[in-house]
Amino acid sequence: MHFYRPLAPIKAMTFDLDDTLYDNHPVIEKTERQVLQFIREFDLRFAQFNHDDLDAYRQILLEQDANIYHDVTEWRWQAAKMMLCHYGYSREQAIQGADDIMAHFAYWRNQINVPESTHTTLAALAEKLPLVAITNGNAEPAACGLNDYFQFVLKAGPDGRSKPYCDMYCSAADKLNIPANNILHIGDNLQTDIEGAIRSGMQACWINMDNKTLMAEKESRLVPHIEISNLASLLTLL
Repeated sequence: MHFYRPLAPIKAMTFDLDDTLYDNHPVIEKTERQVLQFIREFDLRFAQFNHDDLDAYRQILLEQDANIYHDVTEWRWQAAKMMLCHYGYSREQAIQGADDIMAHFAYWRNQINVPESTHTTLAALAEKLPLVAITNGNAEPAACGLNDYFQFVLKAGPDGRSKPYCDMYCSAADKLNIPANNILHIGDNLQTDIEGAIRSGMQACWINMDNKTLMAEKESRLVPHIEISNLASLLTLL
């Protein structure tokens, strides 16, 4: 554990989900493969589709509305609907098809392997402090056994703009009724998590499980309050 800034008393903790509480890369890679296979079998005309074909529709949507990236689930749904409409599906058929594709996505997206150490640490922390999840992604904490540790979950899109914007950080402090400077946000991303939390008035903990060097990281603009390499280190702060 490394300390870079003085810590004020910690009265609550907020957590990023992906790559902070579990390794998100394997589940995303498998989900993308499974969804692509589902689309290829959905219509014979899609049999030769690849990831670039799907990304093209997302890019069109992004060019039409630069803010759509704040809600990654809606962005995916809209892209699926656009693809089906482009291939002659009626509006009703396209909506149903997009729903089916996203249901398949949601199933595989939530096949997350959460380490037992994460459960143990969160359970111990939750006995002492209110915990909140703040995510830019679309994993469902309830589907992977994490929901019971959190007072509530904030998701980019439904609950505001994505991190590093202050929307969800400020919302968490308001809902908890705790001053932002008494909340410690824990995350793996130096921009979305660390910079976002600090600019929102919170304290920030960078979880560095890949043995990176803070000052060598290009995305490092603001120094966190503390750096840890293991989630269980948080227990020493209680």
